[in-house]
Amino acid sequence: MEYAKSTPPPRRTPEEDAELWSRLAGISGEDAAASPVHRLKIAGATPSGFSFYPDPIAPPDTMRGESLMKDIWRIGADKIEMNEGLPPWTAPLPSRHFADRVHRFDWLADVFAQGEEGAERACYLVDDWIANFGRFNGFAWRVGCTADRLWNWMVCGGKLFTLGEQAEIDQRLESLARQLRHVETLQNDCADFIARWRIACVMLLDTLCLRDGEGYEEALEHLENECTAQIMPDGGHVTRAPARGLRAMLDLCILADAVETSGREVPGFVRKWIDRLGGMVAFFRSGDGALPPFNDGDESLPQIVDAALARMQSRPRGFMVAPKSGFHKVVKGTACLILDAGEAPEQPFGDGAHAGALSFEFQDGESRLVTDCGFSPEADIDWRAAVRRTGAHSTLVLAGEDSAPFRRNEETGLTYPEGPEGIFAKRLEENDEIWLDSQHGGYKRLHGLLHRRRLFMSSDGLRLTGEDSLARPVSQGAIKAEKPIPFAVRFHLHPTVRATMQDHFIQLQTECGDIWRFKTSHMGAKLEKTVYLGRGVVEKSKQIVLSGKADLDSDGSAPPNCLRWAFLKETDA
Repeated sequence: MEYAKSTPPPRRTPEEDAELWSRLAGISGEDAAASPVHRLKIAGATPSGFSFYPDPIAPPDTMRGESLMKDIWRIGADKIEMNEGLPPWTAPLPSRHFADRVHRFDWLADVFAQGEEGAERACYLVDDWIANFGRFNGFAWRVGCTADRLWNWMVCGGKLFTLGEQAEIDQRLESLARQLRHVETLQNDCADFIARWRIACVMLLDTLCLRDGEGYEEALEHLENECTAQIMPDGGHVTRAPARGLRAMLDLCILADAVETSGREVPGFVRKWIDRLGGMVAFFRSGDGALPPFNDGDESLPQIVDAALARMQSRPRGFMVAPKSGFHKVVKGTACLILDAGEAPEQPFGDGAHAGALSFEFQDGESRLVTDCGFSPEADIDWRAAVRRTGAHSTLVLAGEDSAPFRRNEETGLTYPEGPEGIFAKRLEENDEIWLDSQHGGYKRLHGLLHRRRLFMSSDGLRLTGEDSLARPVSQGAIKAEKPIPFAVRFHLHPTVRATMQDHFIQLQTECGDIWRFKTSHMGAKLEKTVYLGRGVVEKSKQIVLSGKADLDSDGSAPPNCLRWAFLKETDA
């Protein structure tokens, strides 16, 4: 499957955009409703102010802040330019996805970081939003969107609720309280686990910063329940997305500081989960300081990863296997490989998961070589759906089908991958050399074949060799002759890699100038177009493709059902 196009897709009509949003955003994308009873519930007194302001911890994205100060609003592949600091919602927005990202205010801290002028602009944008949407708006007040907006306003509270005339500050506090009551009313009925996490964090900040501890124990209980549900014992996030674990860790660090500032002892479960999340962030941290984009996670800014790890009370323990999360790591010399050998998450946590069984990330020092098509919450909703497919990952695809078939979650309206069955990886270490032997049965039910992937890295990290095979289990017996089934093994290259075809190999030049060669015994290796979403935009890149037709009665020991390949680093020696 080819994911890159030479020209951008034509702009969707508003009707097409609405249909796409309805189909891909699920129930969480539906407009919120406010009955007369609900409107009474969210009415109430305006708080007098914050007793203290949360510490944001994560550094701002200064490049985005500078762009916004120039009136350039860029989200994914879309960009609009405003005049003289006007808010983006005063102009027709490119899509509902664009509007969704705008209304969440993830950009607020980046604008505040632009000095006095930036602080003035940020306050003006919030005040204008309140004037237009502050009472209620079906789209902007969806529970997940509102919870994110509240979090971003509160984390920027030291500036947002201190600058300007007192009447402006009071208006911001009134809107904040109104939205807080809105999400608190909906908390127990929320089916979106991402929104549930954010609501739990917001409600704890509310009790500490605005309500002098009123409702603290209940808010703490909600947070502990979400931690137990969404963080695995090894510290991985239940979605199996490294970036989600990073964000959860930062949230808990902010909350731990807030609890401490309020004069209370930080609960043991908060410390415990910060430490475990930090261990997994360190496990995933790439040579360039960012994270690999497994599942619905992006690269993340290296300075944010550094800020999170700096908050750990002790150095994170080093490990190479995350059994609950389903990842194996191999590090030799400057080379690093991370293999995804885990099942898709259980419901409802698989609604953003990818069908990337036995795919891997391969890096050399600060340079990324092999990756997948990536993910970013900023990227358009249709692109985010496309890169969930198996073909968007560096693994084997049989008959163009997904290794884990997608099903519909009737409660959320979203799809999730199921399985694949029988996925596992064994790690063999001998004489400073490491083998990973992995397998899954995602194609067994339809085609009777198992995908086995074996990986070996040399002790100096200069050679990564692999073998992908498709085998019919002996237990299934022989099969009558049938037409061979097409397959493809894909290696998606990072956009920073410069790939060129040579006579007997493919040359790969990394961002740091190092040269690697890709070699294979398989005839007809090709370079094809692909895309990468991991850095927030849709970037063009290339992928190495080994294609063929599999024999349904093979034991996987020989071609065409067995492919061998290698990445070899050139050295002066």
